[in-house]
Amino acid sequence: MTSPRGLTPAESAALTRRVTLMSVSVAGLLVALKAGAWLASGSVALLASMADSALDLVASTITFFAVRYAAAPPDAEHRFGHGKAEAFSSLVQAGLVFASAALIGQEAIRHLAAPHPLAQGGLAVGVMVASTLLTGALIFAQTQVLKRTTSVAVSGDRAHYATDLASNLIALAGIAASAWLGVNNVDALAALAVTALLLWGAVSVFREAANQLMDHELPEDARARIVALMTQDPRLTDVHQLRTRSSGPYVHMQMHVDLDPELTLEDAHTVIVAAEKRLLAEFPQADVIIHADPRGRAEPHGGAFAEAHATGERMGV
Repeated sequence: MTSPRGLTPAESAALTRRVTLMSVSVAGLLVALKAGAWLASGSVALLASMADSALDLVASTITFFAVRYAAAPPDAEHRFGHGKAEAFSSLVQAGLVFASAALIGQEAIRHLAAPHPLAQGGLAVGVMVASTLLTGALIFAQTQVLKRTTSVAVSGDRAHYATDLASNLIALAGIAASAWLGVNNVDALAALAVTALLLWGAVSVFREAANQLMDHELPEDARARIVALMTQDPRLTDVHQLRTRSSGPYVHMQMHVDLDPELTLEDAHTVIVAAEKRLLAEFPQADVIIHADPRGRAEPHGGAFAEAHATGERMGV
């Protein structure tokens, strides 16, 4: 996960709100289009795609509300903010995708055992073409937002729709083969392929959400950048016990740094505040805690978590 590109929390929240509203709108339109075409054609691949879009609508609606709650500022009950609401919404998305895959796979197997020709094949193909174009446009918009924010909910939603894009193409091929070539089994086989893609996408979304809920560290390049920003001031050296984690649109980081023990408390405070400003210029949604140690005179401190973290750093973890 990369850091936000110079956005304030309010700007980031506005972007995620707009793209999640777009996601809900697209999902609702796709469900309506596919439902009508499925009723007219009887295509199991189209049924699979419609079921997936219906779950997309549920997941996108959950994401729509989750990003708004996650962007709420910290309060007395949630001192670290509400960012993990995004990760919870992604877990719900993953569960819905698993359920969708199971239902679609069951229906595809049933149609493989008893294939039947499609009706209104041209209509079904047209709907799938429109669905593919709309999904591609949504993914493009989500990608632009993710270039500027670190929303795990939008990332999970995009992963879901990226899988949908592939499944739409597979379903389109299956429907076209059944409608125009008379190969009825291809429609059901396409639905099975969609099932496999859904399962793969669900695992990816689950992994990303679990990383955030388990307070996984930021990538090494982001951690290295934090150290580089901190040590631009030669009076501040040896950044250690660096801990980072993401929480929805926010990034939390805390660390110990060595300062000249001869500095006055006021001078040390000035150095630390300047370092915080450098971090916030590049990570504007960060919550930063910096503890100053007198260089060469600090005894081990910080409790068991700090000791375990220091051991990990010595081991190169």
